[in-house]
Amino acid sequence: MKIEQIYTGCLAQGAYYIESNGEAVIIDPLREVSPYIQKAERSGAKIKYVLETHFHADFVSGHIDLAKATGATIVYGPTAKPGFEAHVAADGEILKVGNITIEVVHTPGHTMESTCFLLRDENGEANSIFTGDTLFIGDVGRPDLAQKVIAELTQEKLARHLFQSLRNKIMTLPDHLIVYPGHGAGSACGKNMSKETTDTLGNQKKTNYALQTNLSEDDFVKEVLTGLVAPPQYFPANVLMNIQGYTSIDTVLKKGTQPLSVAAFETAANETEAVIIDTRSAQEFAKGFIPNSINIGIDGSFAPWVGTLIPDIRQPILLVADPTMVEEVVTRLARVGYDEAIGYLEGGFESWRKAGMETDRIQSITATEFANLYEAGKIDVLDVRKKSEHDSEHIIGAINAPLDFINDSMLLIDKSKTYYVHCAGGYRSMVFISILKARGFENLIDVAGGFKAIKEIGKVAITDYVCPTTML
Repeated sequence: MKIEQIYTGCLAQGAYYIESNGEAVIIDPLREVSPYIQKAERSGAKIKYVLETHFHADFVSGHIDLAKATGATIVYGPTAKPGFEAHVAADGEILKVGNITIEVVHTPGHTMESTCFLLRDENGEANSIFTGDTLFIGDVGRPDLAQKVIAELTQEKLARHLFQSLRNKIMTLPDHLIVYPGHGAGSACGKNMSKETTDTLGNQKKTNYALQTNLSEDDFVKEVLTGLVAPPQYFPANVLMNIQGYTSIDTVLKKGTQPLSVAAFETAANETEAVIIDTRSAQEFAKGFIPNSINIGIDGSFAPWVGTLIPDIRQPILLVADPTMVEEVVTRLARVGYDEAIGYLEGGFESWRKAGMETDRIQSITATEFANLYEAGKIDVLDVRKKSEHDSEHIIGAINAPLDFINDSMLLIDKSKTYYVHCAGGYRSMVFISILKARGFENLIDVAGGFKAIKEIGKVAITDYVCPTTML
């Protein structure tokens, strides 16, 4: 028996490859399915099942493409109503894979069809449980996402379902089980997940706040709902794609990886009203970029930020990227349902500059320069980190203008004033400034290295640290 966690840091998502005696199972696959197919082929195994723990909100699954390519059966838990051929399993149903078995454990709460999969080894002994978004390491799935698709499913109702699922279906299982969750720290599907991506169920019973036996149902509901902020706007669209189906990833890649000359790129930008996303690093972008383009660096949480900041998943997108990274960029866009990339600038930004086209710049200063200005007198500081990060620790006098809610945050800014903008490490501040610059805000100066670098200087007044109750 082989169990492999395939963890994708950009989405903080765990997919799983399970193999026994020539048969394999994939749990919660990402959009690009070739890695799973190749893994099975190398082992000489046939993919028998694609198991989905629920209809995902934070990414588009590769379940349909994978099933078409391999002949595997897609499996959902009870109450699921997919718009494509799939097996809707009964609670307690046993799936045989090689010499092992997988039991369907229906655990409504995160969503109503949410299901965990209990694996028993060759000897029939319970070995591990794949919990999807029902149980994370240190946290549980937020119960407010399904209501964005089905209005009558209030977050309170879902939270109570989740409580019962945890108490009656999960906590009754043996302590030695290995818990394999759907996400880790950085995902917006929970409030404050651990950086660890596996644990024993017994340890979670001891340490996870949601599994404490002295927690009443009402107290659980209060705990789970406290600190939740609005989920990223692309979540409901991803749910619908996962339910209804989508364009093949191969088609999306072919369209998105088309090289465009400077002239063709300019024409496409003018005729399609495409958003230009520049995926270079923040500091490279600051030195020169195409006017009105926005910087979302591929080296950060690229896909979730695209999903958070671009409201329409059908929005045409033009790319400025390292040519060797274009396919990766288009793939990451597709993971969150942004299938309308229509090409990239051949030769990158340098070709645009050499062609004599108009360019723009953003002023960026070092943390030392910022500290000197701060010491010298009153300056206006924008902290674009999440509210929870700001509340935990911030520069005295800084205005919290979270990137996550940029349309609200921009209302806090006086165009006539100059603001020094920082985030945690320098990634989000450049995203923030690039978007606002495209909207006519000119007096925004980036602080390279962000709060981390500023704090290390030791010259800037900072509030006492308070442990955050949530990382959302």
